[in-house]
Amino acid sequence: MVKLSVLDQSIACVGRSHGETIRDTIALAQHCERLGFERFWVSEHHSNETIVGTAPEILLAAIGQVTHRIRIGSAGVMLPHYSPLKVSEQFRVLDAIAPGRIDLGLGRAPGSDGRTAYALHPLANERPAMFPNDVRDIMCWLSGEDLPEGHRFRPIKAYPAGDTVPEVWLLGSSDYGAQVAAHFGLPYAFAWFFADGAAGAQAMQIYQSSYKPSERHPEPNSALCVFALCAETEEEATYHFQPRARFRLQRDRGIFEALESPQTAMAHDYSESEKFRMKQLQDAAFVGTPDRVAERIEALAKELNIQEMAVVTWAYDEPVRHKSYELLADAFGLKTAEAAE
Repeated sequence: MVKLSVLDQSIACVGRSHGETIRDTIALAQHCERLGFERFWVSEHHSNETIVGTAPEILLAAIGQVTHRIRIGSAGVMLPHYSPLKVSEQFRVLDAIAPGRIDLGLGRAPGSDGRTAYALHPLANERPAMFPNDVRDIMCWLSGEDLPEGHRFRPIKAYPAGDTVPEVWLLGSSDYGAQVAAHFGLPYAFAWFFADGAAGAQAMQIYQSSYKPSERHPEPNSALCVFALCAETEEEATYHFQPRARFRLQRDRGIFEALESPQTAMAHDYSESEKFRMKQLQDAAFVGTPDRVAERIEALAKELNIQEMAVVTWAYDEPVRHKSYELLADAFGLKTAEAAE
């Protein structure tokens, strides 16, 4: 059966402080560890009123202190904003906090608009062209291997050293990341939920067919990140999906807002075309009873030869989100922490 993981984006909700949102992410990581999920990843976005997780490396340090088994990581660090050496040092520190449990997911996109990207790094809009070289440097610094002969930073080492090494993943929503991941022999995760599946099948085909085996990863390791929301009934799942559908309508207009309650989201006066679009969004996501959602996830994984699925779930009410992951874990037969012991 396909491995099951979690992506959390620290979503702002109307009537809830951003501080509470960040603390909810930490609590969800503990919850998902108890349920038996493989990994728990956090995202990086900037100047976004909806997604307020801006510093995954800090959030992961907190999560590492309150979890014990689950792998934790970034999905991802937006590399154009940062020095590869600094990223390597941050994740070596994280590996010291949670040895052998750290994933470093790297993205080439800015995770923001052009002006915000410039504020984060004046060369951020030029650095994507350097992405493959930066990935190579990070792989060397994380593992303690030498940089290539002639590299001007060859004498520099990333500390703290350790017996374990963070696992590098490349992330993307286009073919480019798939090609870079295949070249370096790295795991690759495609943001299926972000692109509504567009180009996902092609990206995975390119990744799997052009994969160059590496010592750590002799076989390609493919993952998709999908949106899923489970409830006891289809009607309940549809109800709790409405804030996400409303957000997507607004996002298409360039408007980013805190997530509304289901009642508020449903109370807006929608045109027929907007209602149709919201239904399309629900059909594209994995929303419904746990057995039905699990069936669709497994079918997609089988169709595209995917080894792992990362699930992102938005819900206005935090207990609804916790329950959704519980139902999905049960549908996939995951072992709880108590059962594993």
